[in-house]
Amino acid sequence: MVRQATVADLELLVPLFDGYPQFLLDRFKHNQSVIFIAFADQAPVGFTQLYPSFPFEALARIFALNDLIVLPSARRLGIGAALLTAAAEYAHHVRALRLVLSTELTNSTAQALHEKLGWKRNTDLLTYQWIL
Repeated sequence: MVRQATVADLELLVPLFDGYPQFLLDRFKHNQSVIFIAFADQAPVGFTQLYPSFPFEALARIFALNDLIVLPSARRLGIGAALLTAAAEYAHHVRALRLVLSTELTNSTAQALHEKLGWKRNTDLLTYQWIL
């Protein structure tokens, strides 16, 4: 089962996120992200977090999927796919223009999952970052 998380789920999410309760609480308090939580046998086993963006060239909302966490004991059970599907359905429901994510070049397992679910590799853009 996957559902949108609320601030009431903070205690369930914290163990999945390496114990960063303040980070998650801040996201909820300031409505800075949308979080989906996955359960197996009523125990939390994973989550994904979407961050909205409103780039002027798009004139519509875009979500960046920055976190996709699945407990090691729950991997290869379809949890990641269920979370990605829930995220895509939510983005469609709120009429976002697109949903984007980044995966390490060496993470062929994640790439295979994304492509199996219909995600398209962006071959038009290079991504740069400034590291502080």
